[in-house]
Amino acid sequence: MKAIGYYAPLPIDDPASLQDLTLPEPVAGPRDLLVRVSAISVNPVDTKVRRNAAPEAGQAKVLGWDAVGTVEAVGDQVTGFRIGDRVYYAGSITRPGANAELHVVDERIVARAPQSLDDAQAAALPLTTITAWELLFDRLGVPQGGGAGQTLLITGGAGGVGSILIQLARQLTQLRVVATASRVETRQWCLSLGAHAVIDHSKPLAAELKAAGIGQVDLVASLTQTQQHYAQIIESLKPQGKIGVIDDMAVLDAMPLKTKSLSLHWEMMFARSRFETPDMAEQGKLLAEVAALVDAGRIRTTANASFGTINAANLRRAHALIESGKAQGKVVLQGF
Repeated sequence: MKAIGYYAPLPIDDPASLQDLTLPEPVAGPRDLLVRVSAISVNPVDTKVRRNAAPEAGQAKVLGWDAVGTVEAVGDQVTGFRIGDRVYYAGSITRPGANAELHVVDERIVARAPQSLDDAQAAALPLTTITAWELLFDRLGVPQGGGAGQTLLITGGAGGVGSILIQLARQLTQLRVVATASRVETRQWCLSLGAHAVIDHSKPLAAELKAAGIGQVDLVASLTQTQQHYAQIIESLKPQGKIGVIDDMAVLDAMPLKTKSLSLHWEMMFARSRFETPDMAEQGKLLAEVAALVDAGRIRTTANASFGTINAANLRRAHALIESGKAQGKVVLQGF
């Protein structure tokens, strides 16, 4: 089968950083679906793994944690899917990725794709949707339909996770949603997705919130550059507020949280699949719920750029855009 992978961590401007490959077809395990991949999207995790994770000697590493495709075979313990089902999912970081014509994935983290979206539009959603959903409901603990009288600040609102988090918070809670963006086009993007207000994260957040008449907030979803914004986030939170974090930091000093009795909550969407937690199937369930919201017209795709067919050259372009920090919404690719 065709696949895209690498043999050594390299800068994205090196042609060997991602290569077109021919690899053996995978075989579905007992709880797996074998999926013929039709579309993918690219996330920051793809670039982080490519830069840092060295494959075993002589072995290619295949990335990709967003896919839409058609089920071609099912394991003997699969109960929820049939051959021919059109599905979407984000996969597991512990298994080969979906930048390949054929891919195996545990059925528990899979759902049928939204019928109202084409394959590329649907491929934009899974990983960021799972991240945003778990961050909002499981980590920050906002109940569905709840949050009245509270304000959520989303830093990096125009990115992949921010773009779906804004929508989930608006559609499924009563929170006031404030996003951050620093460019005219990203500010408008956040507003179009449902943000009540947008402030500029290139300026001190606390001062920006005050100037906007918002003041301190109850919850913060820190999606990017947390280390840079950490002191301002703490200043911007009300006492007993909560911070949800998804990005990596060189250091994290929790002591400044003590004075206000603030709590910090890590979100790692791969935790359930990596450790096969008892509630692993919740990811498949939430993707099914979001597919229904999409088909009801309440949630829209976050796909915002199409980079053509799935090959090494186009994936290198997509990785370069992600690494630039200027991506808006999601980058998608379709077909081999």
